Amino acid sequence: MVRDVQYVTPNMTVDEVIDKLLHSNFHGFPVVENGYLLGYVTAKELLRFTDTPRAKLRSVMSRGTLCAIPSMSIDDAPARIVALDGVQDPGNVGTIWRTADAAGFSGLLLGPGCADPLSPKVQRAAMGSGFRVPYMLADDLPAALMALKARGWTALASDLNGADFYRRPDPGARFVLVIGNEARGISAATREAASALVKLPMRGGAESLNAAVAAGIMMYELMRE
Repeated sequence: MVRDVQYVTPNMTVDEVIDKLLHSNFHGFPVVENGYLLGYVTAKELLRFTDTPRAKLRSVMSRGTLCAIPSMSIDDAPARIVALDGVQDPGNVGTIWRTADAAGFSGLLLGPGCADPLSPKVQRAAMGSGFRVPYMLADDLPAALMALKARGWTALASDLNGADFYRRPDPGARFVLVIGNEARGISAATREAASALVKLPMRGGAESLNAAVAAGIMMYELMRE
C-alpha cells in the first residue's frame, strides 16, 4: 500500500517527473493551482507529453502542483476500511472519505455505482483526505468483502433491517463498515456477504439519516472499541 503523498512540482526537472511517474502506482494526478482543483491527468497522459515536445509536460507542471492519490488492493488492505455500495452523491463520497480520515480509518473501498472518487466534486468534499487515505475500486463489492472476510476482516453492513448498531457484535481488530446507496441501501448480494447487519436507532420522527452522517456516527463509534 502506498501511504505517502507524492508531489510533482513545477521546479522539478522533466526527467525527475518521469522517474517519479514510472515508479508510482497512482491512478490519478489532480492538477492544483492556488488551492483550486483544475482537473486530473493520468500517468499515461503525462508521459505521453514527453514523446515529442517536452515543453508540453513543462506546461502542465507550470500550472501548479500535481498531487498523487494513493490506491490500495485486497492484498495490502488496512485494518479499518469503509466500503460504499452504490453511494452516488459526490458530496457524500467525499464527506465519508474525509470523515474516515478524521476518525482513523485507513482505506476506502468503492463498489459499482459510486461517484467517481477522482472527480473534482468528490475531492473538494474530501478536503485533502483523498491524498492520505488510499482507495480501491471493486467491480464486485460482495466478492471483495468475501475476500476480506477470508483474510480475517469482519464486514458490518448498514441496513434498515439490521440489529441495533449499539448492540453490535465485537468486530475485532480488522473490520469493514459498509454504507449503502442513499435511496436503496445495500444490495442483496452485499447483504449476503456481510458478517452482520446493523442500523442506527431512530429515536425521533425521522425515518433515516443521510448516508454520510450515518457513516460518520458509526465510524467514530467503531473507533472507540
